[in-house]
Amino acid sequence: MARVVVIGAGTMGLAAAYQAVREGHEVHVLEGAATPGGMAAHFDFGGLSIERFYHFVTRGDAATFELLGELGLGDRLRWVPTSMGLYCDGRLHPWGDPLSMLRFPGLGLISKLRYGVMSWLCVRREQWPGLDALSAREWLTRWCGARVYEKLWRPLLSLKFHEYQDRVSAAWVCARIQRVGRSRRSLMQEELGYIDGGSQVLIDALVAAIAQGGGQLHLSTPARRVEVAQGHVRAVFTPQGTFAADAVISTVPTPLVSRLVPALPEDCKARYDRILNIGVCCLVFKLARPVTRNLWTNISEPGIDVPGIIEFSNLRPISPHIVYVPYYMPITHPRFAWPDEALLDEAFAYLRRVNPALRPEDRLDARVARLRHAQPVCETGFGARLPPVQTPIGGLQVADTSFYYPMDRCIALSVQLGREMARAVPLGLRRPERPDWQAPPPPRAEAGGLSAHAP
Repeated sequence: MARVVVIGAGTMGLAAAYQAVREGHEVHVLEGAATPGGMAAHFDFGGLSIERFYHFVTRGDAATFELLGELGLGDRLRWVPTSMGLYCDGRLHPWGDPLSMLRFPGLGLISKLRYGVMSWLCVRREQWPGLDALSAREWLTRWCGARVYEKLWRPLLSLKFHEYQDRVSAAWVCARIQRVGRSRRSLMQEELGYIDGGSQVLIDALVAAIAQGGGQLHLSTPARRVEVAQGHVRAVFTPQGTFAADAVISTVPTPLVSRLVPALPEDCKARYDRILNIGVCCLVFKLARPVTRNLWTNISEPGIDVPGIIEFSNLRPISPHIVYVPYYMPITHPRFAWPDEALLDEAFAYLRRVNPALRPEDRLDARVARLRHAQPVCETGFGARLPPVQTPIGGLQVADTSFYYPMDRCIALSVQLGREMARAVPLGLRRPERPDWQAPPPPRAEAGGLSAHAP
């Protein structure tokens, strides 16, 4: 039995704590916020409990299925046929399946066929090393041609990564296409899932299971410093007190690690510091009517400065209609400091461009959630740049969402990595590198997909 301190009560931290109490350890979870859940946490939206940041489940999210089953929530998972759209050249086009691609007027036949072949191969790809060394721009242009890249991909990457757009790894883009491409009922029909009641149902169940196992969750208790003696963790200092530790699992964003653990070797600190992050202002609208029939609508249109919109009510049945509009940007971008109302007014004007039938009175309510470390910038060669999960300090493991690479942020990988770190605690002998993610097999041999779900 070890004294385990988990820093961060997002999904990864809670999954680590849950596994640690199952292993028989004494567990303390430290969270700086007043509520647990991190990016999966809900807020009260005028009487509606809803995520601040949208989430969905795919058919390959095995770690989520396993955890829901253990917590007695297996019957809360729902599957829904979903669709995708593309707003381009002043029109809303269907997107995300071969027929929609063939009917799209903005590309020639050869470009469409090249795009389709690339997407088909992405869904079936099992290894990533060759793509890690290529930029998304180089790879997409090579496969699909300059016309496809400039019309469909450059606007999305530009609005997601700004000045870093040409440094994004091809492996990261390929993995995004693959994850959703493998969650299809058929070649023509995408199918995604959600937890009935939202992500908070899972968060609440994890918190309850941790408490039942003897673990303690300390909210509004930010970790200030990990104390190290003779090369091993000894304690975590917080404004509320000191927590003795035989093992520490840190799940906070990697840019914060150097200050949190000053005893780390300088070369190790430099590796954490080099991981870039993009912030997000995620706007949530409550509308009297839908904007489109799609869950996803990618946007490639001059004068609209968001990569797309997510109509969550087209996945999880909620009324009134819920729409997310994410503004990704470095936190130094002037827009990140805009007042909420300025962002909301601009974004609602964008929604009205996509659907001119929307009226001012259709905007019933709206909120803005800001996050400084929302999206790691997965540059070329990113896999080699990531430090090991086990640090040079005994008993200290560090990971955040960048450690899923080449996969993107999702609850399933948070659960998988959190539990893996907790299992490595008992004897301090098993020191996991980043997990060797094995992509789940396609549901059917003919399943494919053209969607990138860029927002």
